Amino acid sequence: MAIPDFQSFFRPLLEAAADGQEHSLKDAREKVAKSLQLSEEEISEMLPSGVQRKFDNRIAWAKSYFIQAGVFKPTRRGWFQITDRGRQLLEQGHERIDIKVLNQYPEFVEFHATPKPDNTGALAPEPQGVSETPEEVLQQAYNRIRADLADDLLARIKDNSPAFFEKLVVDLMVAMGYGGSRADAGKSIGQAGDEGIDGIIKEDRLGLDVIYLQAKRWDSTVGRPDIQKFVGALHGKRARKGVFITTGKFSEEAQRYVENIDPKVILIDGHTLAEFMIDYDLGTTTFAMYPLKRVDSDYFTEE
Repeated sequence: MAIPDFQSFFRPLLEAAADGQEHSLKDAREKVAKSLQLSEEEISEMLPSGVQRKFDNRIAWAKSYFIQAGVFKPTRRGWFQITDRGRQLLEQGHERIDIKVLNQYPEFVEFHATPKPDNTGALAPEPQGVSETPEEVLQQAYNRIRADLADDLLARIKDNSPAFFEKLVVDLMVAMGYGGSRADAGKSIGQAGDEGIDGIIKEDRLGLDVIYLQAKRWDSTVGRPDIQKFVGALHGKRARKGVFITTGKFSEEAQRYVENIDPKVILIDGHTLAEFMIDYDLGTTTFAMYPLKRVDSDYFTEE
């Protein structure tokens, strides 16, 4: 079962503070988790960023929305308390409290109606039916942009020549810290052509170990027989490490095969290749940055 949507946290959080006492976020999390009957697995679900639990993020944002609506008031760092308005909101008897309900408060409308351009170029407020926190919405938008960029990169790679793909493989390995210098690495790629090995690249600048490469600009699926041929070539070289890169995909059988073999073989399919290019700024450029900031609590602490 998936964790409930963002606005489903509103009423349980309000009820958790209904006694009029000060409450911490830790206390609120325990009460809301019990009210929503969430499992440990659901509570442990992480945001796409992997730096915070989705449950904690939604509790924090629900509290923030209530403070903006005047339903809660902050009392001290990390603590809050229900207000008279909050008690009145409970008395209204809403089965579900959501953004539409909070819009009865002018302060919240002013806070929440962040102007955004619609398809006509005019400014429009944020939609009422959002089920994620603002942070989750931002991360999802970033993931969609990144996925579109990866698709575009892969399409462009396939439109170029095999020679370009070999150069790209060299550039990627160097960007990831392998191969020494670009000139040094380039001497090895595309020279071997020996029993399924396309190139050899240093693992480090000193060349204490080497990595054997196989690069296939394919649209089709690479199966286990192709990987076995590559592994056989590695054995012939007494090599311990290999990387097989393709613009296509690997079959499940091929992926299972490399899990427990010696030498160690890493498979990089087209999607992973594009993701690495984004991560290491290869063939991509940053055109905008949106720093996310939070309050520096230490700054406001008086000695």
